[in-house]
Amino acid sequence: MNDSEPTAARVNRRILMTRYGGPELMTVVEEPLPEPGPGQVRVRIQVAGVGFPDVLVREGTYPRGPRPPFTPGYDFIGTVDKLGPGVSGGVVGQRVGAITVYGSHADYLCVPVGWLVPVPVDVDPAEALVVVFNYVTAYQMLHRTARVRAKERLLVHGAAGGIGSAVLQLGRLAGLELYGTGSGTDTARISALGATPIDYTKEDFLTCVRELTGEGVDVVLDGIGGAVSLRSYRALRGGGRLVMFGHYSTTVAGRKSMRRIAIFYLAGAMVFAANLIPDGRRVRTFRVAKLRDRRPDWFRDDALALFDLLQQGKIEPIVAERIPLIEAGRAHENLGRGGIVGKQVLICDAGLDSEATNS
Repeated sequence: MNDSEPTAARVNRRILMTRYGGPELMTVVEEPLPEPGPGQVRVRIQVAGVGFPDVLVREGTYPRGPRPPFTPGYDFIGTVDKLGPGVSGGVVGQRVGAITVYGSHADYLCVPVGWLVPVPVDVDPAEALVVVFNYVTAYQMLHRTARVRAKERLLVHGAAGGIGSAVLQLGRLAGLELYGTGSGTDTARISALGATPIDYTKEDFLTCVRELTGEGVDVVLDGIGGAVSLRSYRALRGGGRLVMFGHYSTTVAGRKSMRRIAIFYLAGAMVFAANLIPDGRRVRTFRVAKLRDRRPDWFRDDALALFDLLQQGKIEPIVAERIPLIEAGRAHENLGRGGIVGKQVLICDAGLDSEATNS
């Protein structure tokens, strides 16, 4: 299948969820190609990411997420295939990336043209995908939300994961003193990324931070939440910033837990109440899609700056595995088991399936 084929000869494969639930509910359907509406473009997707936000969307716990039936998929890299009404020419055939929140586990998707960022043609599409979500998230938490300064101390939870590893690489470039939590098998990777590892399976991270720093850290990036957020706040020294960006603690083995969800929001309310304490410590939340909607210029500028770093070899995105689109359920099962280093990538272009199968 290639771009010279007539539209009538092409179909759109996509992953369909008819109700919220586990990976076993994910099915592959084939449909006619979608048509872009006003202000939209149709993108032929090369690769799409599979990360923890996809679990929240699938389970129905992502804030303002889609209602069934829907297609999961938070991000993509692809090529503009067709323009909708009101979109000027010149972008057909351009390689682009975007954050979608849902919908990208497909061969084709129609999205607002304003969501797109240009992607260099000479970079690996899987690595470019890691940049669009993981690195933009990491960069904006560091520089747009926490506003880090050189020589500050930073702790990130899940430091070997897709976002955690991006935080460590960008934090090193920013001249930060880095600490990262992970399991025993992650500590070597965390150390190689320039951070002091803290094995949360054997050590209490709060005790370790206090012993290592004497007075705490300047910034904590917490994608776990719940009780961890309460202790992360206590790891801050005066004037420190806690950035909460994830809901990992709300699940068990990749499935939602109503008990943990309740604990998550109760702990979150308690942490935010600490903003009233006049000691300079502050709590913030971050969601990359929300900031993209509010400041699309930042999203575009930050993505382009990160692509420049990628081309210079100053960042090294970690691709955990390349998986064919039709095996999306397996990628979600992997998330439930945990222990993934880097980011899983779905190969959505049928012409690249052999690359995924043989990698």
